[in-house]
Amino acid sequence: MNVIVNVDKNWAIGNKGKLLVSIPNDMKMFRNETLGKVVILGRKTLATFPQGQPLKGRTNIILTRDEMFSAPDAVVVHSVEEVLEEAKKYPPEDIYVIGGDSIYRQLLPYCDTAIVTKCDQAYEADAYFPNLEKDPAWQMTGESEEQTYFNLEYTFQRWERVKD
Repeated sequence: MNVIVNVDKNWAIGNKGKLLVSIPNDMKMFRNETLGKVVILGRKTLATFPQGQPLKGRTNIILTRDEMFSAPDAVVVHSVEEVLEEAKKYPPEDIYVIGGDSIYRQLLPYCDTAIVTKCDQAYEADAYFPNLEKDPAWQMTGESEEQTYFNLEYTFQRWERVKD
């Protein structure tokens, strides 16, 4: 499984239920990576999408503790075990965990690749992604040239779980 995330320099990902920054190139990369694939996300992340609807052109798996929750055109599961069982139906390289922070924390141990858009700026935040730079189980295996969106500098990074 993969994880895909946009973080600031402190590995923050959101504030008050919203992304910290919206970068058109990052959105394009996200779309290109995930289109035709499987995305795993939480109910709160789903609520931030247009009309709270699942992403088109992808299989959406929603992880929520709310047993009454349902979403059209999505698979709803209620535990990490159910996510992993559902994920067995798809090639692991076609599965992307897309947030939010609790979903990332719960599923990162099952991921082998992280696609990270790293912004060179710190924002006010209340949601964070685990800092891969401080985790010996992960190593950066690729990084794009620095890119700029207005005054924001960022890179696309590829991280891979270190194999024993």
